[in-house]
Amino acid sequence: MKILVLCTGNSCRSQMAEAFLKSFDSNLEVYSAGTAPASNVHHRAVQVMKEVGIDISANKTKTVQRFLSESLDYVITVCDNAKETCPFFTGEVRHRLHMGFEDPAEATGGDEQILGVFRKVRDQIKTEFEKFYLEQLRHADD
Repeated sequence: MKILVLCTGNSCRSQMAEAFLKSFDSNLEVYSAGTAPASNVHHRAVQVMKEVGIDISANKTKTVQRFLSESLDYVITVCDNAKETCPFFTGEVRHRLHMGFEDPAEATGGDEQILGVFRKVRDQIKTEFEKFYLEQLRHADD
């Protein structure tokens, strides 16, 4: 099962979703990418994932261009901009899904308020992707 999680910057939401899917099932082949990738994974995304025991500190942002000719079982957009600007995939894509989440990188306020938004989005991503995994993927190869 080959899955691409797509966002604009590939610095927060798609990185968290990729990490959660991998944590649910190590047999899944999961990647994340951005339509306009940031230079690195957001330090607060690294911090809040570490709080739930998942280390994404070594992750790198990637451009969606490197996956356009791949055959994929799922392409999942996690932000509205990526859904709107999703490029044409020349490889086979069996399923396209959209699960929209607020961009925690745009949060404002003090450090605790911003971390609160990152934690809220992290927890929403975990909940939605765990539901997706249990309902769509867990028995897909049975």
